Amino acid sequence: MTRLRSLLPPIALTVAVGFIPEPGSAQQQVADSAPSALLVFLDCNADNCDFDHFRREIPWVSWVRDREDADLHLLITDQDTGGGGQRYTLSYIGRRALTGTEKTLAFISDPNQTDAEVREGLTRTMAVGLVPFVEGTPLASRLQILYQARGHPAPARSEHDPWNLWVFQIGTEGSLEGEARQSRYTLEGSASAARVSERLKINLSMDAEFEHERFDVDDTTTVDSEAENYEADLLMVWSLGDHWSVGGLANASRSTFLNRDLSISAGPAVEYNLFPYRESTRRSLTVRYQVGVQSFDYQVETIEGKLAEIHPGHALLVSAAVQQPWGEIYGEVGGTQYLHNLASHRINTHVSFEYRLFRGLNLDLFVEFARIKDQFYLPAQDLSEEEILLERRQRETNFQYDVGIGLSYRFGSKFANIVNPRF
Repeated sequence: MTRLRSLLPPIALTVAVGFIPEPGSAQQQVADSAPSALLVFLDCNADNCDFDHFRREIPWVSWVRDREDADLHLLITDQDTGGGGQRYTLSYIGRRALTGTEKTLAFISDPNQTDAEVREGLTRTMAVGLVPFVEGTPLASRLQILYQARGHPAPARSEHDPWNLWVFQIGTEGSLEGEARQSRYTLEGSASAARVSERLKINLSMDAEFEHERFDVDDTTTVDSEAENYEADLLMVWSLGDHWSVGGLANASRSTFLNRDLSISAGPAVEYNLFPYRESTRRSLTVRYQVGVQSFDYQVETIEGKLAEIHPGHALLVSAAVQQPWGEIYGEVGGTQYLHNLASHRINTHVSFEYRLFRGLNLDLFVEFARIKDQFYLPAQDLSEEEILLERRQRETNFQYDVGIGLSYRFGSKFANIVNPRF
């Protein structure tokens, strides 16, 4: 995989790719008027994928709305970086006469960049990657590459990082809404610290949420309802080559919904990825196993007559993700089991699926299902009507599910070059 930054000399510079317009014609119409222009299908669900902007800035190819009409399939995927930015992977996949021709570039955004700056960097990277595929078309003679250096070359030196790769983030949010007979306000806060290197990954995150609702049922009855949720997570992972990782996870939480005054869990984990981790933007198949101990301090006595308890347990998670020209799929199956009672367990499954059935027809599907046999934390006392209707407490259940399906079909002109933002 080619990293764009490594292609550039150690000085500030700008590279622009453009074309020489025909006299009396608009730039945007050049590709439309050239029947031999490269036909490109853009496949991008990543952040900052502004298709209108790409069409304005790169009018020297013909953008088509369906993969079946394209000479080139441009697939863009992204992943979070340790510094808080995004790593965009641009895969150029040849089709028809270009079948078998592939190229990969990468663009890494800085977390301090605005969305507009990230979009411009992504556009430049996209344009650079398209040039080799255009050089065999008649439009190649009208392309020009501009190089503009800023400043003067500086002697090569190693960069000093006073933060030693640590990145911190804090945030807070509040909302207030109401009407004559009811009101609601929420307060939220979060903080995180992360250090990511090839060898070691450390993530610490904390989240807090408080919600209050008031309802005036009638002139004499008022219902007040509150919910609290606080959580802190710690993750440490060491790399053991292209396929193995080992580390540990810890969690502390408080939740009125789950009857937890304080719950703490910790334990080691090991993970194996069938594919090399460097291919994770396109495909992965991981198996993770964890053992640990979890303690519970409850807000009210549970159905088993406990106010506090400690249980050992273990968990297994299998997940797969694929992003390919035909679509994308993500699925996971995870199970947890408490060793004090082997019947006390939970199994979670999740599958999301996007598939191009044939020209213009896409299928979207997601399924979530959980088998729940670990509700030893439920309060012994009966829930009030308000707690049930406002979903302030977890109710007894042995399963949960969520299913969605959709179809979309597009037809008409295969070209998607014109940008018209009026109205």
